[in-house]
Amino acid sequence: MKKIIVVTNPKNWTLRVTGVDVVSAKDYLTNPEFTSLRNVRVFNLCREYTYQSKGYYVSLLAEARGHKAIPNVKNIQDLKAPAIVKIISDELDTLIQRSLKRITSQEYVLSIYFGQNVAQQYTELSEELHRLFQTPFIRVKLVYKGKWFIQGIKTIALDEIPEVHLPMVNEFAKAYFEKKRYIPARPGKSLYDLGILVNPDEKSPPSDRRAIQKFIEAAEDAGFSTELITRKDYNRIAEFDALLIRETTGVNHHTYRFARRAQSEGLVVIDDPDSILRCSNKVYLQELMSVGRIPSPKSLIVHSENRHTVATILGLPCVLKLPDSSFSQGVVKVSTREELQIKLDVMLEESDLVIGQEYLPTDFDWRIGVLDGVPLFACKYFMAKGHWQVYNWSSNTKKDIEGNFHCHLIEEVPKKVIALALKVSSLIGRGFYGVDIKEIHGKPIVIEVNDNPSVDADIEDKIYGKKIYQSIMWLIRRRIEARISTLQNPLRSSVGSVGGDR
Repeated sequence: MKKIIVVTNPKNWTLRVTGVDVVSAKDYLTNPEFTSLRNVRVFNLCREYTYQSKGYYVSLLAEARGHKAIPNVKNIQDLKAPAIVKIISDELDTLIQRSLKRITSQEYVLSIYFGQNVAQQYTELSEELHRLFQTPFIRVKLVYKGKWFIQGIKTIALDEIPEVHLPMVNEFAKAYFEKKRYIPARPGKSLYDLGILVNPDEKSPPSDRRAIQKFIEAAEDAGFSTELITRKDYNRIAEFDALLIRETTGVNHHTYRFARRAQSEGLVVIDDPDSILRCSNKVYLQELMSVGRIPSPKSLIVHSENRHTVATILGLPCVLKLPDSSFSQGVVKVSTREELQIKLDVMLEESDLVIGQEYLPTDFDWRIGVLDGVPLFACKYFMAKGHWQVYNWSSNTKKDIEGNFHCHLIEEVPKKVIALALKVSSLIGRGFYGVDIKEIHGKPIVIEVNDNPSVDADIEDKIYGKKIYQSIMWLIRRRIEARISTLQNPLRSSVGSVGGDR
């Protein structure tokens, strides 16, 4: 991806940055060469961003051209919104009070250059404010009235930076532009920027460390400069062209907010917010399968009015599921009427609706990985030792938490299983899904559909290896390029856009 720094007057630009072109705002706004450029990241360091100023128009036209602008127009508007500043002040209250506890005056001005301050004790606060506003040079005024709070935020022009700060600002600039997301690991090969959302502290993530490394390698082969990001990077989403979520997802969770934000910023995102919504809530999924006539276990949406009918309709034992359960957590088997009512008491306190399903014991579940309507891998997940599920979270022995697995060639899987997996996933969308299917007397039935399914090294990739990772990355690249084509040819795309993002 080409990097451009846009400034009001390049003659006044004194910072030493390698690998990035410096151009004037006038040139960027008026030179047709920049209008036709594609795959560009624009660092807008103009003197001011006030409405209808050159700096404002640089970010505005960058977005219209399909360029990635830092800051973008939304960031610029946020700087001027008192309500946003107050919200940020409240959100960062603990950090603000801790950072400024030694200040004895009634006001303090914090100058932030590329996310850093010349005084090390303000590093964390500076980084957080930079993440929120994504503006290279900002000055934050804080006042003390019983406690510290942010009174206002404004941008800083380069010639407003104190001369004594310039050596440090040079160092900050160097560190900022040498980050992998800006300077590709493989010069000349990286076309796009990909963020992979992970949670380093998650006990059972969708992909282990070796699989994440394979994702990174496949991404670089597909032309991406890749960075692992965490929930703290929410306000950096616009820096990327695409987002791959490799953290367990949920609707009432930051992963859903990441997906929504990425989609609104025009990124290609797997998995998209609609897929998370449809798969994460089992009440929604059950209704979707019922309407779509997908074979599934006999089920009942249980609430306070019909809880007394569960045993009669489903029989005992039966299975109860919280709507947002995942990886077998929040899923219980009950064998007696007394146990049924005790578990329902607990679950209906947490959710107004619970899914009840008939109990269908099998030695294994099929997991069919589906990507954009095409089967990607097939595994048999066997039940955990001495347990009725694939995962037994109550086991005291780590090796007995999960059952064994066996991967298969796609063509080895019964055709009815593959066909059903493709049919049900088509009701969800065109993302990446894991469809869990049981075979009962030779008939496949869907247990559930998971967005963001597990891909672990030497498990799901046991047969197809790096092809799995490459397929995902090349799909992301094709979708980015389809969006770029849409921007280049808006009239043509408006005629042929029915059917959604492919």
